[in-house]
Amino acid sequence: MDGGGVVVYGCERVEVPPITIAIANQKGGVGKTTTSVNLAASLAAAERSVLLIDCDPQGNATSGVGVDRRSVERSVYDVLLGQCGLDEATLPTRVPGLSIVPATQDLVAAELELVDAPDRATRLRDAIAASQRGAEIVILDCPPSLGLLTVNALSAADRVLVPLQCEFYALEGLTHLMATIDRIKAAYNAELAFEGIVLTMYDGRNSLTHEVAEQVREHFRVFTTVVPRNVRLSEAPSHGVPALLYDAQSRGAQAYLGLARELLEGLPLAPREAPRPAASKPARGPKAEAKV
Repeated sequence: MDGGGVVVYGCERVEVPPITIAIANQKGGVGKTTTSVNLAASLAAAERSVLLIDCDPQGNATSGVGVDRRSVERSVYDVLLGQCGLDEATLPTRVPGLSIVPATQDLVAAELELVDAPDRATRLRDAIAASQRGAEIVILDCPPSLGLLTVNALSAADRVLVPLQCEFYALEGLTHLMATIDRIKAAYNAELAFEGIVLTMYDGRNSLTHEVAEQVREHFRVFTTVVPRNVRLSEAPSHGVPALLYDAQSRGAQAYLGLARELLEGLPLAPREAPRPAASKPARGPKAEAKV
């Protein structure tokens, strides 16, 4: 694999492939895009080179980092259709160290246009392998479905991270997702690993939240860090920035910094400084407040 970082062993510089993490859950409204954007920004704050790939036709991760979808010339759609390489579609963001491959509504047509392609499930994996950008970590924001776009993301990923809202139907949807992961491992990507579950929109005052969290922890690996319901996380996308730039001291931004630290502890990367809390003024919008 050509993309990835560089590790120095003595005097020797060795190219290493990027670690690709799919943020997936077929259920909508559980915080996939919020997690993708804010985790990617928090990993970049740890001085990691991060590439965020928006695999959702809604393009919310694209607008969430300040990219106007109307001005996008090359997108994930063009990459999947073989009309350009991943590097040609990559754009910088306002977060140092974080780049994005944007998505537009055109991506809706990709599943139909690729239906007869023999390599339709591995187009994204091949594109990441051919990249020369040198990202250490690639984050894939998956759509809320188990269609060809999600299959491409899971086929390209080394690990799967699942955002999960603590509600009644959470475990049922999780069972379907795990079955899909097993099918992807059998058919396209034997090395795909389940990284764990991050609990999102967590409300500790709700007894159902605690019940679902306990059930999930009995059966799956769950990150210690939980992401609370937080108004700053909801406001940040409308200003085109991750919560870390909008209000770094908010509970939501701090949660994703904590999640990034926890994730980095288990990734085989060269040592770098872990993300730490930092004061920051909002890029736009109301005056930043202390924890909300």
